[in-house]
Amino acid sequence: MAKLILSVDGQVLKEHTLSKERTLIGRKPHNDIQIDNLAVSGEHAAIITILNDSFIEDLGSTNGTLVNGKPIKKHFLQNNDVIEIGKHKLKYFNDAPSQTSAADFEKTMIIRSPVKPAAPPPQVAGTPQERSATDTVTSMKAPAPAPEVVKPAAAPQSPTAQADHAPLPDAAIQVLSGAAAGRTLDLTKNLTTIGKPGLQVAVITKRPNGYFITHVEGASYPTLNGSSLGAQAHPLADHDMIEIAGVKMEFFFKP
Repeated sequence: MAKLILSVDGQVLKEHTLSKERTLIGRKPHNDIQIDNLAVSGEHAAIITILNDSFIEDLGSTNGTLVNGKPIKKHFLQNNDVIEIGKHKLKYFNDAPSQTSAADFEKTMIIRSPVKPAAPPPQVAGTPQERSATDTVTSMKAPAPAPEVVKPAAAPQSPTAQADHAPLPDAAIQVLSGAAAGRTLDLTKNLTTIGKPGLQVAVITKRPNGYFITHVEGASYPTLNGSSLGAQAHPLADHDMIEIAGVKMEFFFKP
């Protein structure tokens, strides 16, 4: 299991095991890793751990976050990376084999400039927040004009209920509201990030035992079937409804 060694001026203060999917670092007492120093923001950074992989994200801190001496916003962590927050250092240790690569992780991040489809999507009423949020949901290639998604006649079982040896079915999400309504995104990568940067962001992970959604960024959590997602990962079942940054989406298994 991955861990962090907290030190200051060469003196080791504490060891933290990354046992949670989302680990908060900051000055305030509610953080998982509290660093009581005025150079550290109240909620300074977060580390998301999925399977054997972790990445760190700066949460808009005042003094920034460095990894190996370079300022970062998001960074895929590798064994022996050194995170610097103020005068404190957190050394990352993880000997387990990675489930993805730094390059693959970057490919799944949100694309701020949307790829325009061959034909413009139909005009759908929505707030400016909805239209802005849906523009960030896109795949790495230009999507075809929004097709009608044919749902399977019988919904497959939730991935968590499948036998370990059963192959994981292909899945996708379809945008139901906002300017991108009707657009679908195939969940082919280990990590697929959806949402609006600076407002609400979540990551959908493809694991051997199913698909899971985890909150990554934003003061409030997205909702899953009308309930708050919370800080921990949730398994996704066929036809689950996700609402993130004011935009409604449906998760479904492909026939």
